[in-house]
Amino acid sequence: MDMKRFTSVFASLLVGLAGLGLFTLAWAQDDESPAEYSADVSYRLTTGLAEGKMVFFGVGGDIDGEVNPTLTAEPGDVVAVTLVNGDGVQHDVLFEGFANAQSDMVTTEGASSTFVFRANEEGAFDYYCTVPGHRQAGMEGSFVVGEAEAAADDAESIVRAPTDLPGPIADRDEPVHHDVTLTTVEKQGRLADGTSYRFWTFDGQVPGPLLRVRQNDTVTVTLENPADSTMVHSVDFHAVTGPGGGAVATQTAPGDATSFSFTALQPGLYVYHCATPMVAHHITNGMYGLILVEPEEGLAEVDNEFYVMQGELYTQQDFGQKGELDFNVDKLLDEQPEYYVFNGAVGALTGDGALTAETGESVRIFFGVGGPNKTSSFHVIGEIFERVYDQASLTSPPLTDVQTTTVAPGGATMVEFGVEVPGTYILVDHALSRAERGLAGHLEVSGEGDPDVYQGEVTEGSGH
Repeated sequence: MDMKRFTSVFASLLVGLAGLGLFTLAWAQDDESPAEYSADVSYRLTTGLAEGKMVFFGVGGDIDGEVNPTLTAEPGDVVAVTLVNGDGVQHDVLFEGFANAQSDMVTTEGASSTFVFRANEEGAFDYYCTVPGHRQAGMEGSFVVGEAEAAADDAESIVRAPTDLPGPIADRDEPVHHDVTLTTVEKQGRLADGTSYRFWTFDGQVPGPLLRVRQNDTVTVTLENPADSTMVHSVDFHAVTGPGGGAVATQTAPGDATSFSFTALQPGLYVYHCATPMVAHHITNGMYGLILVEPEEGLAEVDNEFYVMQGELYTQQDFGQKGELDFNVDKLLDEQPEYYVFNGAVGALTGDGALTAETGESVRIFFGVGGPNKTSSFHVIGEIFERVYDQASLTSPPLTDVQTTTVAPGGATMVEFGVEVPGTYILVDHALSRAERGLAGHLEVSGEGDPDVYQGEVTEGSGH
């Protein structure tokens, strides 16, 4: 038996005896001198499935039956954790931030592993399965030591809903004028569970609002930068023919406002973004959006339209760390992001934020990449794009029957498809390692299925 396995088995025996009051547990950790103490807190978790996701279930006490229960301890407590394999799939559990706080792999149903560690740091931490993909599949919970601040969980959402976009422009014979005001907002916002980041935004959300005009319309853009901002901001529209796409005219100091006007000469779906040096810093912090310039004849009618943008964040702290995260310029310059996100945050397009449709309906997605650096291979698992308007060229014949489409940073596309089978369809960048860093969304399709199209499990999406 190897030393790690021996230690785990021996610890299990000692913890059991200590729990019965028959033994005082002695344990040395890091540079501590050996000290005698009993296990202060004991938890038992078992693995399984809940609502199609891999999870940990609490066993016994107040956590009995809870999915991914929040576990607690006081600073300095000795914590004993037993992991039981309840589904016959290989798992382990790691408590992030603590030495020796990881189980052995349990590979067969009924197998268990016990480990003991000292909760020697106050705060909120994750526990999760380290098998690749299992954490993202749902095997993650919180471990709170002491009076940990929950401020990051309470941080305001900066996510723009995928349904937050103007509807099609009504038929008309003449161009019109649009007055658009964008307000730059710097704010602490939720990046992931227990994690916040100071975003820079247009109108307080990521991405900025989708603007919708028609070819040959004129647009006056006013950029307002509130007095409480810490940075100069601007806006560059890729739909503009003029110096800097408007950025030259809109370098706006805190407390000021600037404006410019343009004519939307060419149809398409165009990115806009802040263009104040360092431009990549302003973009990664959330300052990007899309403007749709419809062709003169408009767009064909569909049942559902959605607005989705991909971005990446470069944080000082590693992916998954809790608390308020900081920007890291070296990672930005090296193009090594910690997070990839749709619409600003991890999980933004899941749960209540998911895209929704009914079987038999048509779907159109306006998709862009704020970046600032990474190209997307946009794909919806379980669907085929019936039409792809490559590089957002709305006047070219669309590509048909496309599985995955490439979108450059600062670029966009429009995809359309019908939905025939109910279930969960996962939006991804098919550079799939990015899903492990937060990049996944859901399209939830309800309604009756078509057995001529598909027969099989339809409650949860996964696959290619």
